[in-house]
Amino acid sequence: MPPPDILFMPPPDILKEYLPNVADRLPREALATLPTPVRLHHIRFADTPGRISIKYDNLTGNVYGGNKVRKLEYIFPLARKKRCLRIATFGAAGSNHALATALYARQSGFECTCFLARQATTPLVAATLNQHLLNGTELVHYGGDYRTRIKTLREHLWGRHAWVIPMGGSSWLGTVGFVAAGLELAAQIAGGEIPLPDRLYVGAGTMGTAVGIALGLSLAGLHTEVHAVRVSDVSIMNQRALDTLLKKTARMLRRVDSSVPEDLATRTRIRIRDEFFGPGYAQGTEATARAIAYARDAFDLNLETTYTGKVMSALLDDWRDITSGNLNVLYWHTYNSVLFDVPDDTPVDALAMPEEFLRYFGP
Repeated sequence: MPPPDILFMPPPDILKEYLPNVADRLPREALATLPTPVRLHHIRFADTPGRISIKYDNLTGNVYGGNKVRKLEYIFPLARKKRCLRIATFGAAGSNHALATALYARQSGFECTCFLARQATTPLVAATLNQHLLNGTELVHYGGDYRTRIKTLREHLWGRHAWVIPMGGSSWLGTVGFVAAGLELAAQIAGGEIPLPDRLYVGAGTMGTAVGIALGLSLAGLHTEVHAVRVSDVSIMNQRALDTLLKKTARMLRRVDSSVPEDLATRTRIRIRDEFFGPGYAQGTEATARAIAYARDAFDLNLETTYTGKVMSALLDDWRDITSGNLNVLYWHTYNSVLFDVPDDTPVDALAMPEEFLRYFGP
């Protein structure tokens, strides 16, 4: 979908405009095309008219779009400062984060190793793995018991000057990228592009996106309630982990800029939505499929079963409450917009493909 007309243009480095001390001490490597646009849609769902704002964060770049790029903008400069030559990260076989990290690492002059776990088969996993191979990513199967995983890490990281990024890029530093995104949205609201949302719906896997947006909106003095729709296992995405990331990010921001309110974390409004996870990671339900079909027809949006389909299903499930309460809502679209023309029936380099991942190719 082409980007909507932009009525108001926040600065591309809005964190520097809003918190200059933070920006000076947390350098940013400009990887994303910012700001991403917003648009207000008037729709009818379940025979009930209403309106939805959409933040098109799928349009963050032409190397790879989606929500991962914003995090890398703050992580890569620290890796460069530490004179690292390689970026390493984690994810499932079809991980958007792992692919985005690998593509932007190569563009930024780093080698990249991705430690990937097996996942449920989806139509995009094989193509994602092939895109890694075309990019020159070192793919490593990551699984087994604790000792096996530690051995795997030692074999592939020892002595290689690697900077390790956690799964999803959701360190406190990566989360700062979405603090800036929350401020960017606040500027677009102030510029009259969309009404102030009462609720904002976004996927939450490792939680950096949802936590950062909530903190950014709070910094801007907005009271939008962020509905963090859980899309990963409860062992990863849970209230305790969310609170930890929220408090640590707020504390670290205040450490580098004393103008950040001491009670920033407690000011945020963020609610976990557990009801739409379904049978497992990347596995949808009938409600997910209906949401994907509706978004395609109503907004010309391409959603998938891992993240965005579940987020849209949460919003549509709330539609009666939204319309009866005359609420303004925003859907934050995170799915990569860049299309890749790569085969998905056979590996482009079978020798470089871990044997455990051959199951995603062919019958």
